[in-house]
Amino acid sequence: MSVVTTDPTTSPESQSRMSAGRRELWLVWIALGVIALHIIDDSFLQPQPGTSPGDHLVGGLVPLALIVGLGVGYARWRPGVRAAVAGLLGIMGITVGAEAVYYLSQGEGSGDDYTGVLAIAAGLTLIGCALTVLWRSRRVDDRRWWRYTRRSLVGVAAAVVAYVAVMPLGMSYVFTHVGVTDLAEPDLGAPYEDVEMTTSDGLTVQGWYVPSRNGAAVIVVPGLSNSQDDEARMLVDHGYGVLVLIRRGEGESEGDPNMFGWAAPKDVHAAVDFLSDRPEVDPNRIGGIGFSVGGEILIQAAAESDQLAAIVSEGGSMRSLRETLNLSGWSKWMGVPSTAILTGGVAVFGNEEPPPNLEDLAVEISPQAVFLVYAADGQLGEVELTDDYYAAASEPKEIWEVPDGGHIGGYATYPQEYEQRVVAFFDAELLG
Repeated sequence: MSVVTTDPTTSPESQSRMSAGRRELWLVWIALGVIALHIIDDSFLQPQPGTSPGDHLVGGLVPLALIVGLGVGYARWRPGVRAAVAGLLGIMGITVGAEAVYYLSQGEGSGDDYTGVLAIAAGLTLIGCALTVLWRSRRVDDRRWWRYTRRSLVGVAAAVVAYVAVMPLGMSYVFTHVGVTDLAEPDLGAPYEDVEMTTSDGLTVQGWYVPSRNGAAVIVVPGLSNSQDDEARMLVDHGYGVLVLIRRGEGESEGDPNMFGWAAPKDVHAAVDFLSDRPEVDPNRIGGIGFSVGGEILIQAAAESDQLAAIVSEGGSMRSLRETLNLSGWSKWMGVPSTAILTGGVAVFGNEEPPPNLEDLAVEISPQAVFLVYAADGQLGEVELTDDYYAAASEPKEIWEVPDGGHIGGYATYPQEYEQRVVAFFDAELLG
């Protein structure tokens, strides 16, 4: 009697699984190729005005290496690992394409934004692929209570990883690739000039300038969401020259955006050089006022150069892991893991090292004068860290806690007291 054996790989069900696996693999590879194309386009083929491919080596090559490595290993992994990898790479595709949605919605789209739209489509495809793999590979042969307990635990773990690691990493890419473009024309209460300044690293940055009537001038470094027209107009009314700075990567200023302003002190130095060459401005009577991230930028600029005679920093708090480590209690240890990933991501995607700790920089400002303003109900770290910066700084220095009004809401809440305090400070330090 003869025995006939059947190769299980030739069964219809097995052939169907093999065919689905090949389709999955090709779909993943094509999607990864589209995402890689956008990264190459954005970093090397069509970089930001004023920058070159060499300025984006780290920010471009690191994600490309990640895509290649995970793409090569994808076929060797078990379904659960493949689903996790496809999901993470899908989130990457959507993240790297997010800038395209923003710029196209503002009517500022360029060539690399169209490959960004394709990257979003590829990312959605990868997420769909991840969900399909999870569904096909789910276990249904164990006890129901354990099945749902296991799935719940996996879901909770995925949510924690997404919050602590994936979200900060995605934010770091957006923070270094999206800059405000729709800047409204300012209302400075007097005619102003559109001016250009050249930074030490060769970028052309823009600004709006009202000439001085009293021989002194103040550089206004806005926050992310406000041009600070009211505060600028206040200084114009008192005769000060006012230069509203448009940071690199924003408006028509060249360079890569960075919402934390890590390289923006160079823009402030360029503004100081511009004002020093103005015939109506005494080079020894130049100050600055900054808000939120603008206040942090000014602290570093004043520490690096003695050309700023006096600065007002309102609402500055923290811009990297270095300041987060200065916090105390639960806010420190709850924030350190995600902030570490955020700082590392900004360093990689922004192609620059994290700046020095603001507390260490505050020590270096003297003998120039510093006036720190913060809100009692401001953003995380604003109260505690501003006190630390004030303690670190040497005389001459002043500090004011605004009782309410929120982050950088001093003028809007207490316009008369704000004007009295800030103008008196500049009058004493720039005109006295």
